[in-house]
Order: sequence, then structure tokens, then C-alpha cells
Amino acid sequence: MLFFTQCFGAVLDLIHLRFQHYKAKRVFSAAGQLVCVVNPTHSLKYAPTRCAAVQTSAEQSILPPCHHHEAVHDPQLVPCTCPLFSCPWEGHLEVVVSHLRQTHRINILQGAEIVFLATDMHLPAPTDWIIMHSCLGHQFLLVLRKQEKYEGHPQFFATMMLIGTPTQADNFTYRLELNRNQRRLKWEATPRSVLECVDSVISDGDCLVLNTSLAQLFSDNGSLAIGIAITTSKVHNAEAEM
Repeated sequence: MLFFTQCFGAVLDLIHLRFQHYKAKRVFSAAGQLVCVVNPTHSLKYAPTRCAAVQTSAEQSILPPCHHHEAVHDPQLVPCTCPLFSCPWEGHLEVVVSHLRQTHRINILQGAEIVFLATDMHLPAPTDWIIMHSCLGHQFLLVLRKQEKYEGHPQFFATMMLIGTPTQADNFTYRLELNRNQRRLKWEATPRSVLECVDSVISDGDCLVLNTSLAQLFSDNGSLAIGIAITTSKVHNAEAEM
């Protein structure tokens, strides 16, 4: 009976996942968008954040070194950009994508427009949903986080980060769109570079912010579908024409 119960539960989970994917695909198929079902992951790094650690290192670098043979940090190395874990990995910007895919098993979708379907929105904070989006010859990181900025009042924060430099990020514009029950909500902005910290972007509120009641208006059985579109900025297009 125990074996049957476990197997039956796994089958029900699979059926539920396929049903959620089918509903999202049916809604957005008219626009020719790809649908990615993203399961939540409880963040394990909410102790001292990596941003604080980087800032501390920067402050310490101002002080004169105590030993002449002290190791010098390579400024070209980038810390792990995955916001889910306190990952000690460092590497060059061009290998960030392979690290995220191989170590953290983050899915990647290709296409100008995709649908990010986050499941189990009811789970307690802090919780993250994350995918990579390959578009226009670059890779982007979409992060959706459920977090309490005030105790007992969780909010949802969604932002797009370019796996590239801030100068490259200025060449693009991303749009996040929620559309359900004759309601539509859009957020459009320039993506931030992964060289900046996701925590800082969320703390500044420079992203799509939803309170719980607003998220429920756009959710369907605990899942939230976010349409994603990335375009080149007008300034970049004008420079290309010149």
C-alpha cells in the first residue's frame, strides 16, 4: 500500500504539471510563444548575502595589506550569479552560462518571446523561480522571488539580468506581462547586468513588484504565467543605422 501510494502521488504530480503546461500553452500558443514550467526552489543563502560579502571585501581592500605576499583577487573573475545558493564559485563572464546550467541545472529557452510559468506560488517566502533566456545573441537571467520586505507581508519581485556587462545591458529592453481575467499588467525596463547583485535590484524596487492580492488576481490554481519579450533599445538601433 505504501508503494502504491507513493507511485500514485508521483503520477498525480506529473499529471498536474502536464495540465498546467497544457493550459499555459493553450493560452499563449496564438502568439507562438514557448512555455517553460518553472518549479520553486527555497533559497539557501539567506544568511549573510554574497553582496554583503563582496562589499566587505571591497572595504577591506582599501586598507593597506598586512603582508606583502597576500594574494591579489583577479578583478575579471565574476562570482556565481545564481541567487538561489551561496555558491563560492568564481569565473570569467563567458563561462557563467555553462556554470549555471551544469552546476545549478537551470533551464534555458530560446526565442524572442517566451512564457515563464511559475508553479506553487503559495509556498512560504523566501522562494525563488529562475530560468535563462537566450535571445538576440545573448543570455538573460529571469529571477522571480517571493520575499518578505515587511514581516508577514510577502511580495513577488521579478527582474531580468543580462549575463554581460552594464554597457551591453543598456542595448536591450525587456518586457514582463501578466494577462488574465481581462486584466493586463506590464513592466518594461532596461535589464541590469549580472555584475550587479540581484539582491540590490530587489531592495531598490527596480523590478516588477506584486503584492499577494495582486499576484492572486493573475494566478491560476497557484501558478503565475509571465510573458517575456526582449528587444534591442531604440538608442542601439539608431546607432546601428548610423
